[in-house]
Amino acid sequence: MTADLPELAEGNFYYLELGGGRFRSTIHAQGAWNAHEQHMAPASGLMADLLERHQPREDMRMARISYEILGLIPGGDFRIDTTTLRPGRTIELVQAELVAGGRTAIRATAWRMLTSDTGSVAEIEDAAIPGPDECKPYDASAVWPGGYIRSLEMRVAEGHRPGAGKVWLRTEHPLTDRADSGDLARLMGMVDTANGVAARVPPGKDSYAFPNLDLQIHMYRRPQGEWLGLDNAVSFGSDGIGLTSTVLHDRQGPFGRAEQILTLRKT
Repeated sequence: MTADLPELAEGNFYYLELGGGRFRSTIHAQGAWNAHEQHMAPASGLMADLLERHQPREDMRMARISYEILGLIPGGDFRIDTTTLRPGRTIELVQAELVAGGRTAIRATAWRMLTSDTGSVAEIEDAAIPGPDECKPYDASAVWPGGYIRSLEMRVAEGHRPGAGKVWLRTEHPLTDRADSGDLARLMGMVDTANGVAARVPPGKDSYAFPNLDLQIHMYRRPQGEWLGLDNAVSFGSDGIGLTSTVLHDRQGPFGRAEQILTLRKT
């Protein structure tokens, strides 16, 4: 560990739980743009985990999570504060803030909605994609640096190209050393990877950086399992703004969508 990098926890997990809503990141949470920052993906999974644990109700589930990335996410120690913004009988809005280095780095809000039996009218328009067993192994670390990317197993379907692709992800690392997170948190902890799995241009010198400023996730079904499928498309506008749009899948099929707004910067 070089002197300019933060103190990181050791272990086969993304975060060491320190108690009282405090955590310390490991090398597996390291970001791709800067060695001293966290990747948004596991951080968002941890925040989803704490939102699920915040005043839970069996008759509700999270249907939308909106993350605003307010700046670089420092590696090392941080805390997450959760609160209820809007209580309700059938709809609730809850919030989590990741605070590091004296400032809020990520703010997440989630709508929890009352569930009911609507099986008689259930129908999904999003198309299925080839499952992970039908796809080829893919080494994303050949394109992207950082401990988080190295922590993933990835597979790609036929036709993968710059700007669009169908990719499956899973990780052997639990979110925390307690290893007690549910499927939703585990899968939410990989969704942000969507912005890099079919990049329109290679990252690095003499190219473009294209970090996302947000992550918006809508789920019409509760996801399950260890595999996350991304049916991914990336659009770059002509004035320095782009958009990554993704249909989210588990082994049972599509379960929702994700959007990420991008700032394009010449490197």
